[in-house]
Amino acid sequence: MTAPCPLDIKLLQKTRMLEIQFDNHEKFVLPCEYLRVFSPSADVRTHGQSEGKLVAGKHDVNVIDIEAVGNYAIRLVFDDGHNTGIYSWETLYDLALHYAVYWQRYLERLVAANASRFKSSSTN
Repeated sequence: MTAPCPLDIKLLQKTRMLEIQFDNHEKFVLPCEYLRVFSPSADVRTHGQSEGKLVAGKHDVNVIDIEAVGNYAIRLVFDDGHNTGIYSWETLYDLALHYAVYWQRYLERLVAANASRFKSSSTN
């Protein structure tokens, strides 16, 4: 079974959200922070780690551009400079459909690593 395709993708920069309407009539609103920390890029989805690299300090990250990648994906350009993740329709739908579970697990991983969603004042 193939994933539904987005009919409309809207960037809501003021609220740092991405709104996605799929062709199966499902609509999701996903935080840019969530999309950043679950980027499908190689630097986040490191080999040998089932959950990928834990990315912290991205609470205020925003998307500044959305680029089409053929007819199967988008590339999100984030204001922290990250732009290497290609979000296929399947990836976007999976992230949207499982948001609550993935986000809760991410928050648990942050606690276990003594990390935070917020930038530390001691880092750049």
